[in-house]
Amino acid sequence: MAQKQTPGLETFLRRTFQPILNIIADFCIAHGITANMVTLVGLAGNVVAAVLIGAGHLTWGGVVAMLMGPLDAVDGALARRQDRQTPFGAFLDSVTDRYDELFLLGGLLYYFSTAGNRTGIMLTYLAAAGAVLVSYTRARAEALGFEAKVGILSRVERYLILIPGLLFHIPLVSVSIIAVLGNLTAIQRLFHVRKQAEQQAQQN
Repeated sequence: MAQKQTPGLETFLRRTFQPILNIIADFCIAHGITANMVTLVGLAGNVVAAVLIGAGHLTWGGVVAMLMGPLDAVDGALARRQDRQTPFGAFLDSVTDRYDELFLLGGLLYYFSTAGNRTGIMLTYLAAAGAVLVSYTRARAEALGFEAKVGILSRVERYLILIPGLLFHIPLVSVSIIAVLGNLTAIQRLFHVRKQAEQQAQQN
């Protein structure tokens, strides 16, 4: 049986800014903008941010990525406001979320590679691996009927660590933190699911 979890930072932020999100969603509805459109705009914006980062324009890349971040909350609010939360829309949102993050880290990987920074290359790879595994462990756990929302570094926290590193030109610090805490989060989820599986086995 899954344990009840304390709402994370993402849930807190959504609840806090829900009135603003609703206003933006109503504006989008009035102008014929759909949730999927917002999702794809966010993806395109993060591609631009990744190109800027790869070219060494870390501050501008960070600014663009920072502007694109809230769109993930906007598309969800828009879908709920339109009462059009389709399975494909949710799937598209999840997939583009992964691409958004990997594009940004890919830009950093290119940036470090052109600078010959082997430490940066390795840490960025580990950060990307951790980001993927955090998402995968949750998705796989839920597919098996378990819950895996625990952990110290979800996607929102990773953004809040990555963006300042870009804005203040200390990307190595950001990817170091994400590399360590991201993979630790994946391991936390692994043990969390293991505990649930053991409890389920005992009940059966």
